[in-house]
Amino acid sequence: MIGVLILVGIVVAIGLWAAGMYNRLVALRNRFQNAFAQIDVQLKRRYDLIPNLVETAKGYLKHERETLEAVIVARNQAVTGLQGASAQPGNPAAMKQLAGAEAGLSGALGRLFALAESYPDLKANQTMNTLMEELTSTENKIGFSRQGYNDAVTAYNIGRESFPANLFAGGFGFGPAQLWEIENPQEREAVKVSF
Repeated sequence: MIGVLILVGIVVAIGLWAAGMYNRLVALRNRFQNAFAQIDVQLKRRYDLIPNLVETAKGYLKHERETLEAVIVARNQAVTGLQGASAQPGNPAAMKQLAGAEAGLSGALGRLFALAESYPDLKANQTMNTLMEELTSTENKIGFSRQGYNDAVTAYNIGRESFPANLFAGGFGFGPAQLWEIENPQEREAVKVSF
């Protein structure tokens, strides 16, 4: 009888330990998904500002239609990339697609800002200046949100890769999460949004 009680006690202890490990991994996964949701909010805000920026610039940059269209195309690709990543935050393929789309958008915006430098009337436009300030603020928030996301993903990956959780994480459905990494050195440079 004592042997049975000891065996039951061991089984209960193992069950509680496994439940605790599972709950810890769930909490870590939810933290990085929440961190991605913060990026999602800021990127959507950025995407909403871009059409207004392009509309304001249109009147001044009539002969630069290709640049304006490139910004809109890049914005739309970034929106599509964000939708894919939002459906599966941390998924390596979705995160790479989003990072690539964001790089394209940053490049297109950089070309627009460089072009706008040669139009003094556009630089003096109050609406354009307000949009630029909003975009600068949003870029800063995106940077902070990315840092928070990467911190949460790192904590999650450490949790799932640490012993003994690594023995059970895959069986519980906890796959690795992808950091938001910048692969191209030119992408590491911030988009200059000042006039």
